[in-house]
Amino acid sequence: MAVRKRTPSLAQLRAFGAVAEHLHFRDAAAAIGMSQPALSGAVSALEETLGVTLVERTTRKVLLSPAGERIAVRARAVLDEVGALMEEAEAVRAPFTGALRLGVIPTVAPYLLPSVLRLVHEKYPELDLQVHEEQTASLVEGLTAGRLDLLLLAVPLGVPGVVELPLFDEDFVLVTPLDHWLGGREGIPREALRELNLLLLDEGHCLRDQALDICREAGRSDAPVTTTAAGLATLVQLVAGGLGVTLLPRTAVAVETSRSSQLLTGYFADPAPTRRVALAMRVGAARAGEYEELARALRGALRDLPVRVVRG
Repeated sequence: MAVRKRTPSLAQLRAFGAVAEHLHFRDAAAAIGMSQPALSGAVSALEETLGVTLVERTTRKVLLSPAGERIAVRARAVLDEVGALMEEAEAVRAPFTGALRLGVIPTVAPYLLPSVLRLVHEKYPELDLQVHEEQTASLVEGLTAGRLDLLLLAVPLGVPGVVELPLFDEDFVLVTPLDHWLGGREGIPREALRELNLLLLDEGHCLRDQALDICREAGRSDAPVTTTAAGLATLVQLVAGGLGVTLLPRTAVAVETSRSSQLLTGYFADPAPTRRVALAMRVGAARAGEYEELARALRGALRDLPVRVVRG
């Protein structure tokens, strides 16, 4: 039957580490807040546990044995790691500290991140926010696999194991060239979408799917895809060049239409087509309370945008 080896205690390692540093029992005991007898007993117990002599005691001074010098290095490394572990645990206990890996879709990132980053900088200065811009499918995979902690994207996702924290609803508007008959109009009926040459984002963007859904709701059965773009900036430039019209969420309008003087914005009759933007987290996330608080703070920070904030 194998004999179970004893393991040194942290108290023993701390006592020996102090002796190795100070080479004086009284000074070592004072440094770690132990009595001198207790410290001496802890070092003796460590020697017994390890089966080696660590300290050579004389009447005038304390010397480390050759084994003691080698083990002192290991003991210090162990104590340093324990200290780092305690600091990490403290960081975990303290809300809004450490890293937060936030995934954001491309049709949200340029328009909301300024507000998000400002909020984090002002309200949560100890939070290490790490932003990853990816399409929806990649973000959801990253969340469920643990690569990402939190998502900022359009919902609903309908993904098991994912909780959505709604932030706001925003309308879609129609962006047209200057000479288009719907340019600058208000009260545009959705049915107008049936006959328009609508430019869309590439496959994989949730905004493309939302635009197609809006067209189907308007009674359009075909997929109006003749020209596509990888991003909204390119899409809007295609509109400015007269290739068609497109749908933009309200938060993107100011940024994207400022790139060209050849654009007009039209507004739909109520109820306008909309999208909802939310944070998404894993069910049972260890930091769920922080994410819920962040959602509440974001709702307040986003009120100046052309959106309808959802009550949390």
